[in-house]
Amino acid sequence: MPTPKDDFEATYPCEFYTAAELLEPDLMYTIPEIARLLQGVDPDEPLDEGTETVLIDWAIPWVMNNADDLVIAEPLADDGPGYYGLAEAAIDGDDAAESESAGDSTATSTDDER
Repeated sequence: MPTPKDDFEATYPCEFYTAAELLEPDLMYTIPEIARLLQGVDPDEPLDEGTETVLIDWAIPWVMNNADDLVIAEPLADDGPGYYGLAEAAIDGDDAAESESAGDSTATSTDDER
């Protein structure tokens, strides 16, 4: 059930990293690794299953929203995860400039904008 904003002591801007800000250009990442990075956690940090599930719930929409700046690779093993990395255009900064000029509303959202 929705909760009135007045029930909270404070609200904060909803800010997300761009793909170029989050990922190293020469590395490929799994969804769980991206999830950790989005929360400022080392990608190899062990997490309990419940925490990892919550972080992955945040990471999947981020990957979908940043798909234009990402490349994917097949799993290294038949039963392994897929990998995501920066697209060449994102590394060069071409897509970042386009997003800024288009007024990309996914990067930052505040209560005043809603």
